[in-house]
Amino acid sequence: MDRIKILVVDDESRMRKLVRDFLEREGFCVLEASDGIEAMEHFYQDKDIALLILDVMMPNMDGWQVCREVRQTSKVPIIMLTARSEERDELQGFELGVDEYISKPFSPKILVARVTAILRRVNALDAGQVIDAGGISIDKAAHQVKIDGKEIELSYKEFELLSYFVENQGIALSREKILNNVWNYDYFGDARTIDTHVKKLRSKLGGKGNYIKTIWGMGYKFEVE
Repeated sequence: MDRIKILVVDDESRMRKLVRDFLEREGFCVLEASDGIEAMEHFYQDKDIALLILDVMMPNMDGWQVCREVRQTSKVPIIMLTARSEERDELQGFELGVDEYISKPFSPKILVARVTAILRRVNALDAGQVIDAGGISIDKAAHQVKIDGKEIELSYKEFELLSYFVENQGIALSREKILNNVWNYDYFGDARTIDTHVKKLRSKLGGKGNYIKTIWGMGYKFEVE
């Protein structure tokens, strides 16, 4: 079976090597580019690139320009790396179609976990939008959830929240991140609304509600026991 190809674009060779080493350790095939122009050459030559890890600040052609050009022809997942963590930068990234946004410095292990989660989600969608985890089956096309084969009723947000948890198995998710991804940036309410939804969701999942672990002071993590 061919290894999944990931294109890492960063003008710092040290950063590229760090990311490449961790990704290759997990079995991915890694291509490298030192600027946006080189990245686009790779992108047009290698039609089977599964994901881009893209630095924002680069010479010749920056990450924003690369993202705009890629999005004209492709929905390939894009993770943006940046030394800046201003909200307007993140908003710009998501408006351009970025799937994930990670600020430097970051943990390479977390980056690999995000890559895996995104690819798992994309593959699940390609496979007919059905996700299975520990007896929980989510049919995204039919907007249906079954527990050990028995359908349960969830509200729209409960369904979106459960889907997000399952698609990010094993990853610690802050309340802010959950808000941004499930409620989106147009939500200005209290983050405690997440706790209320999680409580209801756990109740509806019965014994499998224990898969949603509380990380005190931070948020939640979905983990099948």
